[in-house]
Amino acid sequence: MALVPAAGRGLRMGGSVPKQFLALGGQPLIFHSLRVLQASSVIEEIILAVPQSEMDYCLKEIVAKHRFTKVTKVVPGGQERQDSVRHALEAVHDDVDVVLVHDAVRPFLTEHMVEGVVKTARAKGAAIIALPMKDTVKQVGVDHVIERTVDRQSLWLAQTPQAFRRDWLLAAHRKAHAEGVRATDDAYLIEWTGYPVCVVEGSGENIKVTRPEDLVIGEAILTSRRSRDMKGSV
Repeated sequence: MALVPAAGRGLRMGGSVPKQFLALGGQPLIFHSLRVLQASSVIEEIILAVPQSEMDYCLKEIVAKHRFTKVTKVVPGGQERQDSVRHALEAVHDDVDVVLVHDAVRPFLTEHMVEGVVKTARAKGAAIIALPMKDTVKQVGVDHVIERTVDRQSLWLAQTPQAFRRDWLLAAHRKAHAEGVRATDDAYLIEWTGYPVCVVEGSGENIKVTRPEDLVIGEAILTSRRSRDMKGSV
C-alpha cells in the first residue's frame, strides 16, 4: 500500500497551480511518482491525498486518463503534509501490514527504491530512503557567525519513499495529532514514539521540487535518464 500526499499549495513555486500539477517533461509532477508506484510489484494499492478543490481534476485528468488502476482512493488532504498523510492513513484497510509514503513532488523515485524500503520495513519495521551528507556542515549562530563544524560522517539527508509498519505509523500519527506534535516527515514521528528507523541509501537524482529552479534541474534529469535508457536499449 502506498500513500501519496499531494495537497500542498506550493507557495514557493509562485503562480496559482499547485506544484504537484505543474508540468515536467510534458506531464504533471504527480504523474511521474504514480507511474513508478503503478509499475512496482510490491505496491498493490495507492491512496492519494489532494486538495478538496482538485479531487475531480485528479480523478479524471490524472488517475483515469493515465489508467493508474492501483489508485483505489482519493481523499481530501489536510492543512499540512502531516494532516494529509494522516487522512490517507485512516483510509487504509486494517489487514495491510506495511505502508509506503512518498511525496508527489519527488518525481524521480525508482522501483529499486520502492522495493528497498518496503523490504527493509517488512524486516525491521521502518525504513527511509536517505543520502549521506557530502558537503561540509557548519553550525551557525543567530548572528550568522559559525559556531562549529559538524562531523558529517553520521549525517544523512532524509528523502521519500519511506515505509513503515501500518500499526506503528497509525499510532504515531494519532498520538501526534492528539498532542499537537508537528513533523516534516513521517520517520520523525516513528522515532518520537520510540521505534527504530533504518536507512536505505538513495540517489542524488531523487530531488524534491519546491522552487522554480528545481523544474529546470528536473528537466535535465529526465533528459539524462532518457539518454541512458536509449543507450541501454541499443
